[in-house]
Amino acid sequence: MARRERSLGELYHADPERADHEVFGRRTGLSRRGFLGGAGLAGMTAAVGGTIPFAASMPGGLIPAAMAQDAAAPFSFPGKDPGLTLLGDKPLVAETPAHLLDDETTPIDKFFIRNNGIPPENTGDPNAWKISVQGLVKSPLEIALGDLKSRFQNVTNRMVLECGGNGRAYFDPPARGNQWTTGGAGCAEWTGVRLKDVLEAAGIAPGAIYTAHDGADTHLSGDSAKKPLSRGVRLEKALEEHSMIVWAMNGQDLPAIHGGPVRLIIPGWPGSASHKWLTKITLRDVEHDGQGMTGTSYRVPIKPMVPGSEPQEGNFRILESMPVRSVISSPANGTTLPAGTRKLSLRGASWNGDEGVSATHVSIDFGATWQPASMSEPRNRYDWRRWTAELDVPSDGYYEIWSRATDAKGRMQTHAAANWNPQGYGGNPLHRIAVLIG
Repeated sequence: MARRERSLGELYHADPERADHEVFGRRTGLSRRGFLGGAGLAGMTAAVGGTIPFAASMPGGLIPAAMAQDAAAPFSFPGKDPGLTLLGDKPLVAETPAHLLDDETTPIDKFFIRNNGIPPENTGDPNAWKISVQGLVKSPLEIALGDLKSRFQNVTNRMVLECGGNGRAYFDPPARGNQWTTGGAGCAEWTGVRLKDVLEAAGIAPGAIYTAHDGADTHLSGDSAKKPLSRGVRLEKALEEHSMIVWAMNGQDLPAIHGGPVRLIIPGWPGSASHKWLTKITLRDVEHDGQGMTGTSYRVPIKPMVPGSEPQEGNFRILESMPVRSVISSPANGTTLPAGTRKLSLRGASWNGDEGVSATHVSIDFGATWQPASMSEPRNRYDWRRWTAELDVPSDGYYEIWSRATDAKGRMQTHAAANWNPQGYGGNPLHRIAVLIG
């Protein structure tokens, strides 16, 4: 049997410093502190295509950003940018590369795709679509979408929607599931009604503490006896001003691939709680236990796990507010700039779950020093904060631009994905791109 060649990522996952030796010939070039020097620096310089002005700050065992991404699978879907990265086709999953997140409002064609089940094939007249509210309510409600639009106040908010597994690719050892990097997120304008208004119209009965969401999608297996994803949120979250039932995205009818004709938007929490093709909301007196709510599904450890170890029953809580994150949207990773360029103009976005973002910093010397970026004010709660920065560079060569966001509680992005868990939720290491000058 032929020996399988290991990928660069696999080499570094197994033993970063040994990988340095094998890939860059750093056996005599790695100092006792783990930084580049001698033969290792020469090997790295050849690999990235230029001198490394801040090599003294580059730690050993770090895969250069220019070499960290695998080739993307071809992607094609009606109405979608072919630059999206295909992560899976059963169900369809595609993420948005960071350089396609450069708009103030994410266009529909650049918005990520995440399905958990099989979408309904024919939804018919959108305004005839019916949603029911039942369970612990005083007056169970069934309402057509057309009536929903006219009966309740219409609102529009620009808010981030993010997959709970965004950042999964950065866990070591690898976690199960689609290997999202940073592109399982987008910020769109959502038009609809407040979920709060609809629940209060049905009358919230005493004892209700949790919601349960159901839609018209079916189980991925095609077996009608199996239940598709059904998640829910604490009632307090459902009653927030920005939790919505929506039918429009960026001023257009909600596309079927994004849950049209109607879906939930539960901002700041994992996107799986924002159920697509919404048909039913049930109020319960217990934490919802539907598909996707138990075991390790959309749950993270209470006490840290040894990476790669088996989960212990009782040590998991539901993933709720998403962690702080930033992306550099311009320049794109791998950009080459003319010789003599001495200033880098950067753009990007930062966001987090419930608390908001207080600061974003950028670095060109592998995190040895950081400079603050200028951030725009959000339009409303749960909007992302666009940011810009101007960085001086000392010479031609290879640079890594790093971005790091801080939330309103002072929590920063980490250098590596933290709090390892079997399903790879909540991975939010700082973002890195490579730029070559000259």
